[in-house]
Formats: sequence, structure tokens, C-alpha cells
Amino acid sequence: MKQLLLVFLGGGLGSALRFIIAKFLNSPETGIPYGTFVANILGSFLIGIILGLALKNNALSQNQILFLATGFCGGFTTFSTFAYENHVFLKSGDFMSFAIYTIASFVIGFLAVFFGMYLVKS
Repeated sequence: MKQLLLVFLGGGLGSALRFIIAKFLNSPETGIPYGTFVANILGSFLIGIILGLALKNNALSQNQILFLATGFCGGFTTFSTFAYENHVFLKSGDFMSFAIYTIASFVIGFLAVFFGMYLVKS
């Protein structure tokens, strides 16, 4: 029950922060979801750091990992919103934005995880 509460609290904090970032960064004029992109990349970087710390000499407890990685990063990043925003791009025929957003999100997201883990490993 304690672990469920940790994930719940972390997820709530992450979701609230993602909402705030999206409010300030998403562009209704252009339709470009900068907020979602920033949240997903930052969340990827953070999970790299968190899991890197967890692997390095067991620096984090299982409860800390649940709160930070599963809860906070899970609530902060959002695949469902990413998928919906890509649906909007495709439906409107904006194939260039779809391609750039999708490729950039995956490539930069992966690099952010690796970079976070690299920083901790050093």
C-alpha cells in the first residue's frame, strides 16, 4: 500500500508540473506542442539520472525509485498526449511537423536518457 501511495503522489506532482509547462509553452497559434516536447525530453533526462543513481552503488532505495521514476517521471512524461498531437498533425495534413516532432522526440528523448545516465556514471 505504501508503494502505491508513493507512485500516486509522484505521478500527481509530475502531472501537475507537466500541465503547468504545457500551459506556458504549447502554442495555440502554431499548434506546435513545445510543452509536451520539453516535458518528455526533460523527463527522459531525469529518468536517466534517477536510474543511473539507482544502478550506481544502490544510491536510491526501491521506494525512492518508485516515487521518482515510476511516479514523478511517469506522470510528467506523456505518451498519450504525444500520440494525440501526432494524430492532429496527420489529420490536418501537416506531415512535416508530424515527422519532425516524432523523430526529434524519439532521438532526443533517447539521447537525454543516455546523457542523464552518463552524467551520473562519471
